[in-house]
Amino acid sequence: MSPSPEDRDAATQGLSATPRPTGAGSYPIDSGSFMHDYVNWLRHASPYINSHRERTFVVMLPGEGVAHPNFGNIVHDLVLLHSLGVRLVLVHGSRPQIEARLSARGLTPHFHRDLRITDAQTLECVIDAVGHLRVAIEARLSMDLAASPMQGARLRVSSGNYVTARPIGVLDGVDYHHTGEVRRIDRKGIGRQLDERNIVLLSPLGYSPTGEIFNLACEDVAMRAAIDLAADKLILFGAEHGLLDESGKLIRELRPQQVPAHLQRLGSNYQAELLDAAAHACRAGVKRSHIVSYAEDGALLTELFTRDGGGTLVDQEQFEQLREASIKDVGGLIDLITPLEEQGILVRRSREVLEREIEQFSLVERDGLIIACAALYPIADSDAGELACLAVNPDYRHGGRGDELLERIEERARAAGLKTLFVLTTRTAHWFRERGFEPSGVERLPAARASLYNFQRNSKIFEKTL
Repeated sequence: MSPSPEDRDAATQGLSATPRPTGAGSYPIDSGSFMHDYVNWLRHASPYINSHRERTFVVMLPGEGVAHPNFGNIVHDLVLLHSLGVRLVLVHGSRPQIEARLSARGLTPHFHRDLRITDAQTLECVIDAVGHLRVAIEARLSMDLAASPMQGARLRVSSGNYVTARPIGVLDGVDYHHTGEVRRIDRKGIGRQLDERNIVLLSPLGYSPTGEIFNLACEDVAMRAAIDLAADKLILFGAEHGLLDESGKLIRELRPQQVPAHLQRLGSNYQAELLDAAAHACRAGVKRSHIVSYAEDGALLTELFTRDGGGTLVDQEQFEQLREASIKDVGGLIDLITPLEEQGILVRRSREVLEREIEQFSLVERDGLIIACAALYPIADSDAGELACLAVNPDYRHGGRGDELLERIEERARAAGLKTLFVLTTRTAHWFRERGFEPSGVERLPAARASLYNFQRNSKIFEKTL
């Protein structure tokens, strides 16, 4: 994503908008454009390809996802992950398949606290549904069709008694019978299979040391597997794109400590179950949990191989942060501002100048990419400073990052005892006027800065009292 002038948030940037990249699965008719987009996507995906190699991902797909028409595409995407060196543990659910079997036998399902009560007759339906699903999934992962993503895959799938369970017992006077909870995951056994490049398939059944069989929640199996295996990611498929806010807008990122408020808002539903499992896994040491849609083609790849993803990320660490720059950021700053310099929008700064002035910069970093920056230069022999080099990557122009950087620069200026903040701009005067800057002139600049004013650029000057 090559940065270019940001329409509102930069001190000296252009006003024209840059078209966003073509969406997943949608390509221009022009074959040259198609190839350019493909090559560009692959280049930007390469850091993720490298970082995901030899990492352990636990992927949970509910029974609704297995039954959905998009299931075949999900299988192809899992095969692609495996081919790129990802160590995969796939956990499947079976709720709708169990319901279908209960209905066929004329049995009424019973729940308490959103958990199925598994009596002896229900257990027979559970075993039947899970067994059929496991065989069906193994068959799909064993396909080797010519001219398809499965060609030459030759996957080996390992499934078995990797989950030890115990009964839930009696709650509120209700006997859950054969409904259980995870007691232990066979970490060493699964690890050996992953070391041999096998995909491990876990079903929502657990076994006790006494030979009993228990019906488990697939979310619980996936969460415990991710924790016990010290997985790098827990990926949870749901019907929605991810977690949605009150207006139906996707929430792209959350810290675990932010989750309780959303759980309270959601109440008791499946989305809350997914979010709770994601947060619990992160609190227990899983670095990142993702919630993505099983109904959207390519949702898994979009989430894993693009910087913004396509679902909801629950992350232990801050995914995007506003901080002060350090010497290691020089390369990223050059990548951000060079296109603006080449267009004559920003004054050129050599690497040596940036290295010397790096402490003047504040920046916004998103998952390792510097997407915005601004600098504060105190003006000698005065109580004024200059806001300079405010730039935002065009792919992130509407997230309020310019305002965040302006606020940070003003905070730094006040902390340094400065009373006035000047800015010189050729393209975005209105943006600064809207944020309290007043028109000014060269005669208002402190002498040390006025002597450096470039009359050929004819920049407009604004000032703000702090």
